Amino acid sequence: MASGVEQAIAAFAAGDPVMVFDSAFRERETDLLWPADAATPEVMRTLRNDCGGLLFLAIGNEVGELFGLPWLQDIHTNPALVEENPVLGLLITDDLQYDTRSAFTVSLNHRDTYTGITDRDRSLTTRRFGELAGELLASGADGETARAALGEEFRTPGHIPVCRESPQGLKSRQGHTELAVSIARLSGHSPCTIGAEMLQPDGDGALSVDDAREYASKRGIPMITGDDILKALEIGE
Repeated sequence: MASGVEQAIAAFAAGDPVMVFDSAFRERETDLLWPADAATPEVMRTLRNDCGGLLFLAIGNEVGELFGLPWLQDIHTNPALVEENPVLGLLITDDLQYDTRSAFTVSLNHRDTYTGITDRDRSLTTRRFGELAGELLASGADGETARAALGEEFRTPGHIPVCRESPQGLKSRQGHTELAVSIARLSGHSPCTIGAEMLQPDGDGALSVDDAREYASKRGIPMITGDDILKALEIGE
């Protein structure tokens, strides 16, 4: 395994951040990532202040399956819902520039939050989701038990957008969601990762790879690429 990936895994295992550049052939964006169960108000503050992109919670497909979380694209194209809400048929996602499918599922707030948007609130939502997913996966809980536990602690809509991994993971989709949960799995955390895309200061484009590497170097954050992860997992070779 490449030393850069090993360093990233070690950092993530310790609850520290890593940075992942997806690909020059995809979104061309670098994400700043933490394990979801390591989220604190300080983590959320750093993501909010230093990134500029959407703050998102990436979850493994096994977590989405356990909780029964649907992809929004499937909900929005459900014939019954489209008939009842014709605007959904006009807003259909059929022209993504970088993919054929969106990874978004529902958004969440923990029930103990107030508005859900503060750093404290978003860290609570993120941390408890990661902890709960890990607890339920480790215990071998069934879907009914898992859904009841999720509903007891969380509500939707909320202020943490959740993205669910493709069923085949990186073998079928090399998106930010799949890359983020792969790092979490490799580090021994539950496959739940909080992150945000890093933008240029003016917000008009992704942070350049050189600037992202400079940011990572100054803060001692391991930075790797999607290709590094694919090679480490021996996918596509």
